Order: sequence, then C-alpha cells, then structure tokens
Amino acid sequence: MKKPSAPSITSLPLSPDEERRHRMIKYSVAMSIRVVCLIVAVLVPGWWAAVPLVGAIFLPYFAVVIANVSVEQGRVDVQRPGGIVPLTPPQPRRSDDDREDRP
Repeated sequence: MKKPSAPSITSLPLSPDEERRHRMIKYSVAMSIRVVCLIVAVLVPGWWAAVPLVGAIFLPYFAVVIANVSVEQGRVDVQRPGGIVPLTPPQPRRSDDDREDRP
C-alpha cells in the first residue's frame, strides 16, 4: 500500500491573522487616497473639484471590495489527509423472536 504524502507547508493557506493584515493594508491605502482626494477637492478651484469628490465618494465601496478579494488566488488547494475510511453503520442483529418464527 502506498503511503500518502504529507501536506506541504507551502500549500497551506495564509493564517487568518496574516490574511487580515493584508486586507487592512489594502483598505488603509485606499482610505488614504480618499483623504488625499478630499484635500485636493478643497484646493482645486472651479468644477475640477468634482473629479476628486467623485473619487472620494466612490472609493469606500471599491476599497471594501478590493480588501475582501482573496490574497492568493493562485495557490494550490489544501491537500486532504489520505487513508480515511468511512465507517459503515452496524447491521441490526436478528432477535431470538425472529428465529422462533422459522420452522
């Protein structure tokens, strides 16, 4: 019988803490850009102020979407452990009453 190989540490997904850290960095960068858009909207004269305002209005939505996208989509699926055999339910035993009915 062939021994199943152990899962490689490189094939495991990121830990929840590491994934959360990556998402927070992405979200923080996007929100920093939003703050810059708000500052630029105050400094730019005329109707050009509408361009950074539109960015500041829609950027929170895109920031959440970008932050929630999977960090590593190209990773290999986690390998499942091998050799697991499902248990079959026990067969019901015939009682003595069943045996007496037979001739």
